[in-house]
Amino acid sequence: MTANFQKLGRFGLRALRIVASTAAIVELLRADWSGGISAALAWVVFVTVERRWPLPVPLPVPPPVEEPEG
Repeated sequence: MTANFQKLGRFGLRALRIVASTAAIVELLRADWSGGISAALAWVVFVTVERRWPLPVPLPVPPPVEEPEG
Protein backbone atom coordinates (compact mmCIF):
# COMPACT_ATOMS: atom_id res chain seq x y z
CA MET A 1 0.00 0.00 0.00
CA THR A 2 1.18 3.48 -0.71
CA ALA A 3 1.51 6.04 2.06
CA ASN A 4 -1.19 8.26 0.52
CA PHE A 5 -3.63 5.35 0.35
CA GLN A 6 -2.97 4.52 4.00
CA LYS A 7 -3.53 8.14 5.03
CA LEU A 8 -6.78 8.29 3.09
CA GLY A 9 -7.92 4.97 4.58
CA ARG A 10 -7.14 6.11 8.11
CA PHE A 11 -8.98 9.39 7.52
CA GLY A 12 -12.03 7.55 6.15
CA LEU A 13 -12.05 5.08 9.02
CA ARG A 14 -11.78 7.90 11.54
CA ALA A 15 -14.68 9.71 9.87
CA LEU A 16 -16.81 6.55 9.92
CA ARG A 17 -16.01 6.04 13.59
CA ILE A 18 -17.10 9.58 14.47
CA VAL A 19 -20.31 9.30 12.43
CA ALA A 20 -21.18 5.93 13.98
CA SER A 21 -20.67 7.17 17.54
CA THR A 22 -22.71 10.30 16.87
CA ALA A 23 -25.51 8.28 15.27
CA ALA A 24 -25.52 5.87 18.21
CA ILE A 25 -25.89 8.69 20.73
CA VAL A 26 -28.62 10.44 18.74
CA GLU A 27 -30.59 7.24 18.14
CA LEU A 28 -30.39 6.19 21.77
CA LEU A 29 -31.50 9.65 22.93
CA ARG A 30 -34.47 9.37 20.58
CA ALA A 31 -35.24 5.98 22.17
CA ASP A 32 -34.73 4.16 18.87
CA TRP A 33 -33.08 1.16 20.46
CA SER A 34 -32.46 -0.93 17.35
CA GLY A 35 -30.85 1.94 15.45
CA GLY A 36 -28.79 2.99 18.46
CA ILE A 37 -27.52 -0.50 19.17
CA SER A 38 -26.70 -1.06 15.49
CA ALA A 39 -24.73 2.19 15.31
CA ALA A 40 -22.95 1.33 18.58
CA LEU A 41 -21.94 -2.07 17.20
CA ALA A 42 -20.68 -0.40 14.02
CA TRP A 43 -18.63 1.97 16.17
CA VAL A 44 -17.09 -0.98 18.06
CA VAL A 45 -16.17 -2.65 14.76
CA PHE A 46 -14.56 0.55 13.42
CA VAL A 47 -12.55 1.03 16.64
CA THR A 48 -11.37 -2.59 16.51
CA VAL A 49 -10.31 -2.29 12.88
CA GLU A 50 -8.51 0.98 13.54
CA ARG A 51 -6.55 -0.53 16.43
CA ARG A 52 -5.53 -3.56 14.38
CA TRP A 53 -4.51 -1.47 11.36
CA PRO A 54 -0.74 -1.75 10.87
CA LEU A 55 1.30 1.28 11.76
CA PRO A 56 2.79 3.21 8.85
CA VAL A 57 6.32 2.18 8.00
CA PRO A 58 8.67 5.09 8.70
CA LEU A 59 10.92 6.23 5.90
CA PRO A 60 14.60 5.35 6.36
CA VAL A 61 16.68 8.19 7.73
CA PRO A 62 19.87 8.82 5.75
CA PRO A 63 23.08 8.93 7.78
CA PRO A 64 24.32 12.39 8.68
CA VAL A 65 26.78 13.96 6.29
CA GLU A 66 30.03 14.92 7.91
CA GLU A 67 31.58 18.20 6.84
CA PRO A 68 35.24 18.04 5.86
CA GLU A 69 37.57 19.77 8.26
CA GLY A 70 39.87 22.55 7.21
